[in-house]
Amino acid sequence: MTRHNKVYGAPDMNCWYLIRIAVAGLAVCPTVLAEDTSPESVFASRIKPIFDSPDPSSCVQCHLSAVDLKDYILPSSVDTFLSLRAQGMINTDSPSESKILHLIAMGDSDPDALSRRIHAKNRKAEFEAFAAWIKACCSDEELLAREPPKSPSAGPAVSNAVIRHSRKDRVLDSFIRNVWSQRMRCFPCHTPAELNVDNPMHKKPIERHRDFVKKYGARMNIFKATPRETMRTLITDSRKLREDQLPLINIAEPRESLLVLKPTAKLPPKTASGELEQPSSIVPVSHMGGIKMHKGDQSYKAWMMWLEDYAKSITNEYGSEDQLPRDNWYPTQHVIRIKGLPEDWPSFEKVQIFVHRWNPDSNEWSDTPAAFTQAVVTPRKIVNGSLFVLASSDQRALLSSEGTDLKPSRVQLKLYLDRDKRLEDSPVLLLNDRKPDAITEADAKFGVGFKNADVIEGVSELTK
Repeated sequence: MTRHNKVYGAPDMNCWYLIRIAVAGLAVCPTVLAEDTSPESVFASRIKPIFDSPDPSSCVQCHLSAVDLKDYILPSSVDTFLSLRAQGMINTDSPSESKILHLIAMGDSDPDALSRRIHAKNRKAEFEAFAAWIKACCSDEELLAREPPKSPSAGPAVSNAVIRHSRKDRVLDSFIRNVWSQRMRCFPCHTPAELNVDNPMHKKPIERHRDFVKKYGARMNIFKATPRETMRTLITDSRKLREDQLPLINIAEPRESLLVLKPTAKLPPKTASGELEQPSSIVPVSHMGGIKMHKGDQSYKAWMMWLEDYAKSITNEYGSEDQLPRDNWYPTQHVIRIKGLPEDWPSFEKVQIFVHRWNPDSNEWSDTPAAFTQAVVTPRKIVNGSLFVLASSDQRALLSSEGTDLKPSRVQLKLYLDRDKRLEDSPVLLLNDRKPDAITEADAKFGVGFKNADVIEGVSELTK
């Protein structure tokens, strides 16, 4: 029977003696209380939960797809370490400088402040977990002496080129070149940041924009103050599926994106009283602003380029480097206008124009086009189009994503008519993989805007 002191429930001195003995035993056996810092233990408690989690890792901060931190983890600590070491991902001489830690920490330098804040906690936890595990591994002499694994290495299933292509900064750069550069097609209704109250010419556009916002709400403000904010809003808004509205970005069918359906749509039909009906945001789409671009022109082509590429990137459709688009179109404000097209060229048929420079070194026209545009043949047999520079790899660092210029020069223009309707199936296709339908030459000044377009009279039609 247990004895107690006068204080109810307090054990007697013999009990305190036993407790002191137990504590003393722990003191001489510190391993009982010490944390197990072996690689296997750290892996099980800190790395394996990352591998087993159904949630994406912090890689989604910088990448749309193609890579996840889980890709670098194998089921066991030993296999994961040996695999990462063999790939140069772990620096055994300086564990804190391991490449995989650098990759995790790249999110800290993300220029998107909102994205940094959203993923900061997850990124910090991943970094600390891998840092602790790598330190433990690099302190294990037996593990360091192990031979490289014969089993497949851990890592993403796609190449580095595909991983880089999925980076959000690359997607944003493409958005700036292909979509943002053409935003004035939507002025003033959807471009509030371009309206200037101090500009007398903007008085009526400001009133028009104000009236539309009052009637249809803030959804009118598609283009924000910056391309980054605009792209983020488009992506976020498109995740909200509605029965009465197609998404601005339709990942399943990019050509059904409201972003391109609206500006290519006509005004709503009129009611019996002669008033316009409410604009429709489902098929058949109608647009209160009327047609702002044609499906055959360069702006539509550029927007479709970004939409298709974004959709394929986010759904992991790119399995290899040869499937990636070149994504090398850089906008200019230079306009080419060619008059006197062949009479048998159908009106409203799509035509592409490629600009070739004279090469003084070889004394011949360059085989590689410097720029191109796409437009439709008008009933008066005229074609107009704003040029996009086709940048080579070594040019890209020298060009601005928001716009670039071409120097005046003698040029050869090759015209390709879409006779076989190839652009119906693939709007972003370039047609210069065959013989041109017509050709002409000109001394191009490459002025700015339609008022300063380079106008060329007539072309030489080639044998069909």
